[in-house]
Order: sequence, then C-alpha cells, then structure tokens
Amino acid sequence: MKKIIIAVLVLGILLSGMTFADVKAKDGVYFSQATEFGKTGWKTQVIVEVKGGKIVKVNWNGVSNLPGAADKKSWSMAGKYGMEKAAKQGPWHKQAAAAEAWLLKTQDVTFNKFDKDGKTDAISGATLAVNEFFTMVNQALAGTAVPKGIYKTDGWYFVEQPAFDAKTGWKDSVLVTVVNGTVVDALWNGTNSDATKKSKLVEAIEGRYGMVAAAKNGEWNVQAAAVDAAIVKAQDPAKIAVKSDGTSDAISGASLHVTAVGLAIEALKAAR
Repeated sequence: MKKIIIAVLVLGILLSGMTFADVKAKDGVYFSQATEFGKTGWKTQVIVEVKGGKIVKVNWNGVSNLPGAADKKSWSMAGKYGMEKAAKQGPWHKQAAAAEAWLLKTQDVTFNKFDKDGKTDAISGATLAVNEFFTMVNQALAGTAVPKGIYKTDGWYFVEQPAFDAKTGWKDSVLVTVVNGTVVDALWNGTNSDATKKSKLVEAIEGRYGMVAAAKNGEWNVQAAAVDAAIVKAQDPAKIAVKSDGTSDAISGASLHVTAVGLAIEALKAAR
C-alpha cells in the first residue's frame, strides 16, 4: 500500500512539471505580426522569448490605423480601447495578460479549443477572442529569431507632432516597435483637426486623401509604407539622408516629405 501511495505521489509531481506540448524553437526572441489591420483597426503583434526549450516571456500587443493611437496595451491602459465598458473580465490589456500567463504556465502552443468566435472557457480571466493570439505565437516560433539590435530597451515608441498643420489640418505620428533591440516595425500615420476624418492612413486607403492624382509614386499610404520599410531597414533612422526640402532620395518609392524619419529619430531616443 505504501509503495502505491509513493508511486501516486511521484506521478503527481511528474505531471505537475509536465507541459502540454514541447516548444521546438531554439532559444531566442521571436516576433510575428498580422498582415492586415482588422475590422476594429488593430493589427496583432506577438513577441515570444524561448530559453531552455521553454517560453519564458510572451507579449501580446498590437498597432493601429486609428488616428493618434499608440500600441494596443497602452491604448487600453489609458482607457481608450473601449472594452472596459462592456467586458466583465476587465479591459483588453488585463485579459491579454491572462492569456499570456496561461501560455507561460501550460506551454501549450498547440491549444485549439475555441468556439466559432475564437473564444474559450479554458483561460480564466479572458473572455475575449484568443485564437489569433495562439496563431501568432505559432507563427512567431516557426520563424527566425530576431537578432540582437542596437537599442537597449524593447517596447513600443510613439511620437506625434505637437500641433496640427495650419494648411493641411494634419498632425503626423510614428509608432516604432523594438524587439530584442531591433526595430521590427514602423507605422507612420496622422490625425486631422477635423474630427469627422479618419486617420491619414485610412483616408488615403479609402481614396479621400488626394495625393494619387499628382504623385508619381502613388497615394500617401503607398509612399508611407516605403518610408516605414526604410526605417526598419536602416534601424537607425538618422542614417536616412533627408534634404532641406524634407524629401529624401534615399527612399525608393517615396517622393513626399518624409516627416516620419524625424519622428522616428525622436521616438527611438527612449530606446537607446
């Protein structure tokens, strides 16, 4: 009888230390991002750090095409996301933290018990849709680890111009994502003094900005994407040569004033 009790205790100890699934990725920091903004204007990002074959850190966040929006967690913490008004489990950032904690505890990257809306009852404290979170985690781990970069502090760095332009009514902003010291994403956008207008990015995509009629390199959103890519490629935006008239010959596909370069330089001061 004593042997059976000991065996049961040993089995219990072993089971308590087991994970639901092996994390096959090598040690490193991994990043993934959705390809498009969702219906609510957000694009999901996930950062996963692996050490010794285990996930030791995970960060679920997002960037937006909404006017003046910082990263999703900061937006939620500031009470601007809106979920806190209706969700019993609390605002978005708290529910995201519950999903992160569950994954760290279980290591179950293969979890797929979602309902038709992407939700699950398995994660206490998270009633939001979590299916994309797990999709992005697996996408991150299937990729290549982010190399160590030049910046000291990871995070989301948001800067916007202090005032609206008197002629155009626009106030530009940049949100830069830094992972493992490396710039992995830059998002140039803008807010208009006319509150009925959407963000500069959305206005351009939906054909209301008007640059396409005169610009050889396409509408504003197309050129802005070229500038975003140039910032990621340069890592240090100060390396991008900007002429006295605010344009840059260093960025192929962008003949507009590259306001984002100066804003990115300012934003990344906090990461150094």
